[in-house]
Amino acid sequence: MTTEKKYILAIESSCDDTSAAVLCNTEVLSNVVATQEIHRQYGGVVPELASRAHQQNIVPVVHQALAKANIDKKQLSAIAFTRGPGLMGSLLVGTSFAKSLALGLDIPLIEVNHMEAHILAHFIKDQDTQRPEFPFLGMTISGGHTQIVQVNNYFEMKVLGETLDDAVGEAFDKSAKLMGLPYPGGPLVDKYAREGNPKAYPFPKPKVEGLNFSFSGLKTSILYFLQRETQKNADFVQENIKDICASVQHTILEILMDKLKLAVKQTGIKRVAIGGGVAANSGIRSRLKEAEETMGWKTYIPKFAYCTDNAAMVGIVGYLKFLEEDFTDQSAAAKARYAIGS
Repeated sequence: MTTEKKYILAIESSCDDTSAAVLCNTEVLSNVVATQEIHRQYGGVVPELASRAHQQNIVPVVHQALAKANIDKKQLSAIAFTRGPGLMGSLLVGTSFAKSLALGLDIPLIEVNHMEAHILAHFIKDQDTQRPEFPFLGMTISGGHTQIVQVNNYFEMKVLGETLDDAVGEAFDKSAKLMGLPYPGGPLVDKYAREGNPKAYPFPKPKVEGLNFSFSGLKTSILYFLQRETQKNADFVQENIKDICASVQHTILEILMDKLKLAVKQTGIKRVAIGGGVAANSGIRSRLKEAEETMGWKTYIPKFAYCTDNAAMVGIVGYLKFLEEDFTDQSAAAKARYAIGS
């Protein structure tokens, strides 16, 4: 890679977090994230409210990112932005802003696939984390996505399996909602699970062929289980919240690990890197660390800041594409559905 300093401004607005980052080559100079609190009262992300909040947040967030990096916008080499996948209204805000700014500054525009960004976040320069060697298996687990991808190089990726219905993050949040926990419930399930018995309540694992996932059936079984038990004892959830969370989390992690083991077996690749918001879950992190010893895998886990949606991961892809002169023109439009490799 070139040693010449290139400054990339990156913008991420695929869901409910407005983020801007500045990278100097592979090093993150700033990574600002504005989280939208308004969705908590609705128990989930409301697309229309998300896009309005992005409009309010994007200018101050970009300004803050440049200020924190101590960079003037005239020093920027290019602007990278998330083109998709995601919520169309949210993507439109980031896409429009990035296109306008790149046009005004007369610098290259670089589109980034959100899913590729989660995977390539592992290549951000950081003293505390190792970068995976190619080829490796990338598992992206988030509120909107669940995928296993074979990564042969920066720009050659093949999706081996993905969810057929709900994403793993949604399974966590919806299960939490059924237990009466506030949104977002996934981190709370993880918190309670650490003190509970994971074998207290067995839940069925879905039978899905190959490397694809399904979580809708699990959510239904949790719903029926809670309805059945609360009919017998109205305080069942309150009295057993730790064991219920531990059992739910255990089942979800078993589903993920079973598919990962199958992917390693089918490909022969023993390097596994995770990404996405659910990668912040303490249970999956410990299970992957165990797999290093029991399965002989080499596992790569990003910093918490690079797990959830953030612009730094968009920036690293932007820098790698900049080196390839893989630029986007002003006709680029947001894509709610944007498959890897398309």
